Amino acid sequence: MSSTATQIQMEKIISLCKRRGLVWQGSEIYGGVEAIWHFGPLGVEMKNAIKRHWWASFVYRQKDVVGIESAIIMHPNVWKASGHIESFTDPLVECKKCNTRIRADHMAEGRFVGQGKAKDKDQCPSCGAREFTKPQDFALMFKTYLGPVEDKASKAYLRPETAQGMFVDFNLVRETSRKKIPFGIAQIGKSFRNEITTGDFFFRTREFEIAELEYFVKPGDDEKAFDKWFGLWKKFFLDLGFDEKKLRDYEHPKEALAHYSKRTIDIEYKFPFGWGELAGVANRTDYDLKQHQELSGQDLRYFDEEAKERYIPYVIEPTMGVERIMLAALVDGYTQSDGSDDREKGEVVLKLAPTIAPVQVAIFPLMKKDKLPEIADKIYEELSSKRIRVFYDESGSIGRRYRRQDEVGTPWCVTVDFYTLNDQAVTIRDRDTLKQERVKIDDITGWFFSKLDLI
Repeated sequence: MSSTATQIQMEKIISLCKRRGLVWQGSEIYGGVEAIWHFGPLGVEMKNAIKRHWWASFVYRQKDVVGIESAIIMHPNVWKASGHIESFTDPLVECKKCNTRIRADHMAEGRFVGQGKAKDKDQCPSCGAREFTKPQDFALMFKTYLGPVEDKASKAYLRPETAQGMFVDFNLVRETSRKKIPFGIAQIGKSFRNEITTGDFFFRTREFEIAELEYFVKPGDDEKAFDKWFGLWKKFFLDLGFDEKKLRDYEHPKEALAHYSKRTIDIEYKFPFGWGELAGVANRTDYDLKQHQELSGQDLRYFDEEAKERYIPYVIEPTMGVERIMLAALVDGYTQSDGSDDREKGEVVLKLAPTIAPVQVAIFPLMKKDKLPEIADKIYEELSSKRIRVFYDESGSIGRRYRRQDEVGTPWCVTVDFYTLNDQAVTIRDRDTLKQERVKIDDITGWFFSKLDLI
């Protein structure tokens, strides 16, 4: 795809997201805030659906995983122990010609995520120039203050990741849940990073949600656990219908690993603007628990009753960016008809997995008379009471209503027509195949139960 075509595709997706209430820039009436985004009525439904599906997949359906919700602001010593205060910085260089800022480590690897393309790693991806400033460290954590006085003693930080909350709660979770090694702690939550290299819609933002899991294992069992969780992580995207050709694995070279990592593999997606990280799995060894044990003075060792020994567990950390999953799903599902599928050429169809579609079923009375709206209302009430995401629409032609739902990814539309008054059945139209099926009203709930994951 040419750079022009890429830009046009992203512009169309951005326009669709704003026009249909998915995503728009934060504080727009004041000119907006860079790299801060708001999620509209449909966007919040899609984002919440992704989180529910993730939680169902990795907490409800895993016998050895429990969840927590830790605070955004924690004791400053948490970040001292984790190494964030000392080393959580990005080395940045700036192009002397166009002033584009680039992460020095990405430049050294020739990985310009979201910053255009360069012929080689010594070129600016924006203008092609080859002169840069010397690398400078840029602190990524947002600072704040606890209490009424802004001084050194009250300084705190907005968390840059959710992981540390799970480490400092390790003993409490283990004791209250009565879990034995191996077991995992899962969490979805807001994180904040003072990113400089922002851009490409909401791919890289300053406020975002992470869905991640810390899986505690006996030292020596870590490599096997790593492979297990990487497989489950990759399967998550394939189950959502992502194009496998647009997914790839990127193993971090040993010299580029984070200070806590023994091994890290990212799952990347081919966005229109280039390959970008969706998720990753890291072997954090026993680094974090050791650090917190040393600084806090608390014993964070695990006592293995069978082996009669104490040890600090190793940790396998699978992590995903919720917004990035959403963006990839929008990109992956965005299609325009070529006119060969009984749609007009150029019509937009957002082919989202039913699990994460903002609306799963749209209900249409064909006309606003002869009790059709009354029947449609009852169907709406029945399906919504079963936690199916339903939308009701009685305005415009039936064709226009179909097109509106295709554009936001609704998998099925239910039409209540004049035949319904006689046969007590409705027509269910499939978004992708355009096939229509006549289903009895009494059987509708069961029909959708067979198609949907309702957790």
